[in-house]
Amino acid sequence: MRHRKQRGRPLDGWLIIDKPQGLTSTDVVNRLKRWFDAQKCGHGGTLDPLATGLLPIAFGAATKTVPYVMDGTKLYRFTLRFGEARDTDDADGQVIETSEARPTDEQIRAALPALTGDIMQVPPVFSAVKVAGERAYDLSRAGAPPVLDPRPARVDRFELIERVDADTAVFEVQSGKGVYMRSLARDLARACGTVGHIAALRRLRVGPFTEAQAIPLDKLAPTEDTPRASPDLLLPVATALADIPALALTEAEAFGLSNGQAISLVTLMGRIPGAADPDGGLARAMAGSRVIGLCRLEDGWLRPERLL
Repeated sequence: MRHRKQRGRPLDGWLIIDKPQGLTSTDVVNRLKRWFDAQKCGHGGTLDPLATGLLPIAFGAATKTVPYVMDGTKLYRFTLRFGEARDTDDADGQVIETSEARPTDEQIRAALPALTGDIMQVPPVFSAVKVAGERAYDLSRAGAPPVLDPRPARVDRFELIERVDADTAVFEVQSGKGVYMRSLARDLARACGTVGHIAALRRLRVGPFTEAQAIPLDKLAPTEDTPRASPDLLLPVATALADIPALALTEAEAFGLSNGQAISLVTLMGRIPGAADPDGGLARAMAGSRVIGLCRLEDGWLRPERLL
């Protein structure tokens, strides 16, 4: 059976986009795939159409490292508008409830600890959560919003940054994987005895990627002079793994690992980074400056998990 030749160029690497408002993450991926004429392209963590900021885009081999980026720490800044609850929990939705109550700064700060740490969170009904095989947002758009169960979420920091006026407050949140900012805003307003929604949302960091690396999407649009975006803009695949502890291997160990062999942790004593959890933690296996792949430390062995 003949395999159909893939269209586009075989590009590998990461591109960090500053996503504009009004586009879905998939819209951005589709544009970049076309503009770079790339064979394979995906994103490292969805942003709502209302949201702006960091959207890591993976090309080719970088798509293998997407799960590790999505597991990384995220940093967000959002504006909470008090007084109106909306069906989407953000400014794009329809008003479903109003309140005249406006919390003081002290009330807001008093409510933050209960929404920090390991919490249970109900996702927005307009989200990609699946209910009996259907996306929650599809059910909600069809007029049958589902009742969603709370799920565990990790919020490392939830801070009031600015109180613009009685109706508006700005927050910064550092969180783990799968935390919905719209739910945090909704739940904080409720905890303060009122209702609210997100009026603006910006992602400032995803794993090792920061705003300093982000390129505005419109800067990459094709022109007469540059009909295709330049692959020189791509960061190396291994950039995504920069915040995973590095473990130096000899060439012989790297060769064995590349062929699926586990290495005894006894052999690696003195080289295992302090930040690597010996009970199931990840390490970035290095041979000199070359990244071999990701390995897991477990049961006294270093086992290959994702080879690059």
